[in-house]
Amino acid sequence: MIKSSDLTGAWQLESWSIGYSDRDELSTPFGEDPQGLLLYTADGWMSASICRADRDRFPAGQSPRTIDDGQKAAAYSSYFHYAGRYRVVDGDVIHYVSQSLNPNFPGSEQLRHAELDGHTLVLSGKDEMAGVTRYHSLVWHRVSNGEAGDGA
Repeated sequence: MIKSSDLTGAWQLESWSIGYSDRDELSTPFGEDPQGLLLYTADGWMSASICRADRDRFPAGQSPRTIDDGQKAAAYSSYFHYAGRYRVVDGDVIHYVSQSLNPNFPGSEQLRHAELDGHTLVLSGKDEMAGVTRYHSLVWHRVSNGEAGDGA
């Protein structure tokens, strides 16, 4: 069974798929090649961010505060983030959301079933929208020091 210490570190997203109770199809909310970073700290904090790989950029030299509402809406729709405390209970991870791009998330508890196989973490959860149960599956891979990217 998974422990908090198993999660500590950085994880890179491989895929996010959603199944539905009313049909057999799967969807990929951020495309076939989403980008994401999931962080768990040893002292109980977490942060998750996910986006489409092909996000449109804002015009160069223009403040994001002055971008038209359509471009802002497209940017919002192509990015997802939340952060807060977490704890592990009986093989599940509970995220206690304190900040989020989605203004409805703060104050919520996001329950995720966690399965760990080596350096692959699968988090699954479900929610309901318009009477349809949605089954989320997110596959993450542990980021080693050599994979940390080109910045720092």
